[in-house]
Amino acid sequence: MTSGAWIQLAAFLAVLLALSWPLARYIDAILSGRVGWMQRLEAPLWQLLGVQANRESNAYRYALGLLVFNGLGVLAVYGLQRWQAYLPFNPQAMAAISPDSAFNTAISFVTNTNWQGYGGESSMGYLTQMLGLTVQNFLSAATGIVVVLALIRGFARHSVQTIGNVWVDLSRVTLWILLPLSLVFSLMFVSQGVLQNLSPYQEVTTLEPVTWQIPQLGPEEQPITDAQGQPLLQEQHSAVQTIAMGPVASQLAIKMLGTNGGGFFNANSAHPFENPTPLSNFLQILAIFLIPASLCFVFGQMVSDQRQGWAVLAAMVILFVAFVIPATVAEQQGNPVLAGLGIDQSPSSIQSGGNMEGKEVRFGINASTLFAIVTTAASCGAVNAMHDSFTPLGGAMPLILMQLGEVVFGGVGSGLYGMLLFAILAVFIAGLMIGRTPEYLGKKIEVVEMKLVAIAILVTPLVVLLGTALSVMTEAGRAGIANPGPHGFSEILYALSSAANNNGSAFAGLSANTPFYNVLLATAMWLGRFGIIVPVLAIAGSLAAKKRLTATEGTLPTHGPLFVALLIGMVLLVGLLNYVPALALGPVVEHLMLWSQAV
Repeated sequence: MTSGAWIQLAAFLAVLLALSWPLARYIDAILSGRVGWMQRLEAPLWQLLGVQANRESNAYRYALGLLVFNGLGVLAVYGLQRWQAYLPFNPQAMAAISPDSAFNTAISFVTNTNWQGYGGESSMGYLTQMLGLTVQNFLSAATGIVVVLALIRGFARHSVQTIGNVWVDLSRVTLWILLPLSLVFSLMFVSQGVLQNLSPYQEVTTLEPVTWQIPQLGPEEQPITDAQGQPLLQEQHSAVQTIAMGPVASQLAIKMLGTNGGGFFNANSAHPFENPTPLSNFLQILAIFLIPASLCFVFGQMVSDQRQGWAVLAAMVILFVAFVIPATVAEQQGNPVLAGLGIDQSPSSIQSGGNMEGKEVRFGINASTLFAIVTTAASCGAVNAMHDSFTPLGGAMPLILMQLGEVVFGGVGSGLYGMLLFAILAVFIAGLMIGRTPEYLGKKIEVVEMKLVAIAILVTPLVVLLGTALSVMTEAGRAGIANPGPHGFSEILYALSSAANNNGSAFAGLSANTPFYNVLLATAMWLGRFGIIVPVLAIAGSLAAKKRLTATEGTLPTHGPLFVALLIGMVLLVGLLNYVPALALGPVVEHLMLWSQAV
């Protein structure tokens, strides 16, 4: 990596850690209900909604509440898309979205995936964007946070049957955490030039001339002549371009803070009205990791041992840096086929300037690769460059990060509860190695917890691999491939990995806005989201009912370097073993084929 890339990475991590610690203290105070003014404002709200704030639920009722709540969200977003032609705030008179695309989008935004098979500025009216998509950006993010909150309570509590009140948790996360942060970031984005209005689209005259061929005239018709009387064969006019407007900054803020990823524009964060400057680009990747990093400290505070939070955060940072380096190096090295000739007339291994294909000049390689790793380490999916144009090795890094379960910071809430599942698995394996009953944070890990952990960890790879196999075996699946060979396979594998892991980014070479892929990917999104959430909540309920054990000399410390190394090894081992054959058929063989052409 170049010195500029190292400086950028160091600055990003420094600012992230500096902001996440005070934010964690605020989040902990909000979630625990220790803020007096908040309680006074909440009292009439609970009375209006009929919520008994002091009445908590067991794991079953907590999970049922989340499923019903998100199911109603699917219906609301679907209905808004299907009826948007009759709704207000639709200055461009956008037509109704097709049933399969509306179904896919509704599932996508409710599951925090925000996979988009459509162009936002050419498909969605303002009301659909605001009332449907933006609202779900808040609610899907809140869902992830309350799930990890319930799991942490399972570790922190003992000998109880309840893990919290789902309606109180959802309300507090949305009103007092996500909404204020979104307001702050929205204003910062507007200051950088991000759009925020309800104006109709603007027609502007460009400086680029457009040449029109003048048709042949009949013998009795007078030809068009210039000032000197010479016949004109061509005519030039200025081009007219339609510039999309809309409430962009408000959606942009929560799409990043909530690790949602759905862009107002089809080009997402590569669009100059959605990500106009290097500073706005830095703020966006900072927003993606801000809450996930803070939740690590919240975890330490809630279990009364801040070292536990530091250990989990250390594992995430190490894995994150380990993926940034090869991705950046691969893109800086570029395409060997396009490399210049060396003194011996053999291709050199360095492409002049690196691989800039699919990247914005205003960001360059360093900012583009860092964005790509951040957005796929988290379950965000926002992009400022075309991942399909990355080198095979550079494109493999985002793909593998998603396939690890997006636990390297990960989505808001989902990243931490995914990493805690691997922590439970790590202490279980360590306990087997030393012949001792495994314990984590004073709770004995037994058969029930391990069965649930196995389900939660394996459901996503199962969905990805079965969905990929179905796609390459059917004519409808193969019809969407734009590139033949291993890269086309990588496009399908990336799409299923993105959907099942609730990321939402794409190689974008796959034509996925078809009934086949809309239904398949929507199914993968739902199973990838709630196929994990339900077992996690069951684990939370099981742990909360257990007695707390006293640590002894034989207890494995879960806050030191040994545990961090064990946790990293478990994430890589379990995550990569599930996908090694599939990766060998896609990016690995593509990388070998590319470099073989340069020999």
